[in-house]
This record gives sequence, structure tokens and C-alpha cells, in this order.
Amino acid sequence: MSQYDNVSVIKKGNVYFDGKCVSHTVVLADGTKKTVGVIMPSSLTFNTGAPEIMEGVGGSCRVKLKGESEWKTYGEGLSFNVPGNSSFEIACDEPYHYVCHFG
Repeated sequence: MSQYDNVSVIKKGNVYFDGKCVSHTVVLADGTKKTVGVIMPSSLTFNTGAPEIMEGVGGSCRVKLKGESEWKTYGEGLSFNVPGNSSFEIACDEPYHYVCHFG
């Protein structure tokens, strides 16, 4: 799916790591929330509350989940799962466009 129809968008963006990651919250008709964003070239560590599925929609990144020793590469059309109450490291050499699905 290349777009979401019939949604509400929270106008104020979510800005993390001094602007290296910016996203907007999208609310679907059924109340489901997602974020749509971009991570600029950088190496960052994110903490999670709820479980997340990160869906790549452009660019690529390398990811290391908490407790893992190997980095894995993800690009457009690929997703990775992050458990709730966990963390992951992400390294991007180019802008990485994503949709974050919660729950």
C-alpha cells in the first residue's frame, strides 16, 4: 500500500534527536495510530514502550535489536519487529523513510 486514505493527521510533528528523526502521527478511521517518518543519516538508539513493526518505504538502514549481536539491513518493502519495553539501534547512511505500526 503506497498511501492511507480517510485518515486524520496530527499537525505537530514528533522530532527526535535534534531533528535526525521526524515523524507525524496518522489516525486511521478505525482509531489505529501509526507514525510516518524519516530518519536522516545518523546512528541512533530508540526505546520502545509498545511493540512496534517498522516498515521501510524508502532508503535503507542497519538495525541491531536489544540483546542481539548482529546488525541486519532493511530497505524498502522490508519490516522488522521490535518488542515492547525494549530498544534498538539504527544506523542510516541515507534518509530512511518508514511507517511505524504499534501494538
